[in-house]
Amino acid sequence: MPRKQTRAIAEPNEIQTQSEEMNDTQAAGIDEGENSPQTDTENTDSQRIHDEDGANADGSEAISQTDPESSDNSPQNAVPGSEGTENSDILQTDSEINADFEDLNPGNMSSLEKSEEPKTEKNNDAENSAGEIALSQSDKSENTDDAARIIKKTSTTIKRTGRTPVIAIDERLIAQTDEEKLRDNLIDLVESLKSNVLLSGTVQGVEQSPNNPYSLAVIYHGEFKILIPANEFMEEPDDTHDQPKETVLNYMMTRRMGAEVDYVIKGIDANARIAAASRLEAMRIKRRQYYFATDRDGNNIIHSGINAEARVVSVIRAGIFVDLFGLETYIPLKELSYQRLLDAASQFQTGQRILVKILEVERKNHDVRVLASVKQATENPYEKALRKYSIGNKYVGTVSLVDTNGVFVALDGGIDCLCAYPKRGRPPRGARATVRIIGINYEANRIWGAITHISAPR
Repeated sequence: MPRKQTRAIAEPNEIQTQSEEMNDTQAAGIDEGENSPQTDTENTDSQRIHDEDGANADGSEAISQTDPESSDNSPQNAVPGSEGTENSDILQTDSEINADFEDLNPGNMSSLEKSEEPKTEKNNDAENSAGEIALSQSDKSENTDDAARIIKKTSTTIKRTGRTPVIAIDERLIAQTDEEKLRDNLIDLVESLKSNVLLSGTVQGVEQSPNNPYSLAVIYHGEFKILIPANEFMEEPDDTHDQPKETVLNYMMTRRMGAEVDYVIKGIDANARIAAASRLEAMRIKRRQYYFATDRDGNNIIHSGINAEARVVSVIRAGIFVDLFGLETYIPLKELSYQRLLDAASQFQTGQRILVKILEVERKNHDVRVLASVKQATENPYEKALRKYSIGNKYVGTVSLVDTNGVFVALDGGIDCLCAYPKRGRPPRGARATVRIIGINYEANRIWGAITHISAPR
């Protein structure tokens, strides 16, 4: 089907008023000797024939995008009734506006669209090709040019549909239409594609592809669906336990659902509203910025002894994995809290942002290794809380843990008092217990006592 040509708005100096056109016509008729008067019936028939010929001509022409005459800025295309107006928009029907917005020439999009499959399978092809992240420089340039053309096309459509004026509360309008939001989202993706600008989002799901051994992480950027293959989502671990690399990476990525991650766009299918991205590329960019770049004094931004914000990307029983400025770091259970924990999931969850203290940074070539602690980033509660208690007195608390060492009772202030097993049996977790303080070690931040009374938990 030939592409419907959208007429460009004529320049103000090219627009003629009806009176000027009439004068020109009369003058031409006088010069040629054809200015004889016509009856009303002859005028009506002549106008009807002229309109039918114009309509047939418009319907039979297939106007090319590269045709230099496609701009159609001639005075004959000026909108009737637009005398004296500048940059006036041509009214279109709803079907024409939708056709202009949806007809984005999918044959010239990114490498994700370069497939010989039918159009009905274009979405599946785009998702299957998301695993092929590496793009040549020519493909990336073509992708960028096409995406920029789409932005221009979308902007024109939005302008034409904006028929109703909006009164803003403040000097600048904050609320956006759906078309404006879609255009802004597309601009974000194109900017990331062209300039490696980092984008961030939450992993909403993991999908399987029949033609790709790696699973695809799903992130939504507005109306666009971002797909990140597992091999572009995280590094392969040193020990795969004799399992295929694809299986290990797919499992590890599934454990990171709900995590907030950074990514860089590698390809865009604007028609299907799908984009391919790489998290590893974004992590490399961030590591260069925070671990290897230096300030005026020659110091790295991330160094030992400072506190930093981290994103929790995965939680297991024995600890948590955090994204620390482009580097995934494991923090064991003992470095999560001054209190004893059995399961890290009791206090941490994926997607949470926490404060950590950098204990050690080891840089080697382009690799970096970091040791971090959550509990050392906060004040030690034992230093203040131990002064609340004195030896020989009784205090009430809650049983927090029972293990081979004994019974731990959480007292006010966030400290645990280690007690021996009572003669009447081990108390359950959550039970209220009264303990008598036997000893306090202020240097080791330890307190121990004996349980004198137990109340069953409600």
